Amino acid sequence: MGPGRSLGAGSRWAGALLVTLTVLRTRLAHCTEPEGRFVLQYKGECQYINGTERVRFLLRYSYNQQQTSHFDSELGLWVADSELDRIDVEHWNKDPAGLAQTRGEVDRFCRHNYGVAAPFTSDRRVQPKVKVSPTKSGSQPHAHLLVCSVTGFYPGSIQIKWLKNGQEQTAGVVSTELLQNGDWTFQILVMLEMSPRHGDVYACQVQHVSLPEPLTVRWEAQSDAARSKMLTGVGGFVLGLIFLAPGLAIYLRNKKGRPLPQPAGLLS
Repeated sequence: MGPGRSLGAGSRWAGALLVTLTVLRTRLAHCTEPEGRFVLQYKGECQYINGTERVRFLLRYSYNQQQTSHFDSELGLWVADSELDRIDVEHWNKDPAGLAQTRGEVDRFCRHNYGVAAPFTSDRRVQPKVKVSPTKSGSQPHAHLLVCSVTGFYPGSIQIKWLKNGQEQTAGVVSTELLQNGDWTFQILVMLEMSPRHGDVYACQVQHVSLPEPLTVRWEAQSDAARSKMLTGVGGFVLGLIFLAPGLAIYLRNKKGRPLPQPAGLLS
């Protein structure tokens, strides 16, 4: 990863509709042409610049993954990209009714769909949840991985950096692809390979449009001696509880069976 992991779309957003037609050609009697599979595709694409201030509609035709013709709303005409569709393009451009219908798709298809999707996308902001956890690296026995888990954010454009003692780290950084959760939120894991020393402070820094300022989650390396002392203290506390419990139970049982002392005036 470079100076920062920047993901997601910028100011330009495109929505595409892809329809694929598969034509199977069978061998007829007395036909020498071999059997084959041919794919005809057409794709409608909407490009939005600064909301609906400028909208561009593209309709592309492809044959066997080769674009043969396309319509561009900014030109208002069909364009032949190969000889396969040149005659068809000339016919389409001379058809006023068909050409007017295709030109109208920039409003009927693009602007309409933008209005439908805008309440869910344009102003929606969900802050990410960030968690840092260490794990052993399987590739090198003495190396460790710090995993920065960033989940539940929207929109998908996000920047994630690893810092060590305040200095950005670029070597040994690996990330997963941006994953969709199916609820209009995203998640991603960014990992840093490290060899920590006592006192090193690592930090995962996240920048997102939903955050007023970068969100930083820190992790500090501890020495083996410090971890041993901590484990020894926890173990001693647990052992103390184990020995204390039976003694307390015996004391309470003996106290319950002992007769209460009587007042001196009642013994005469």
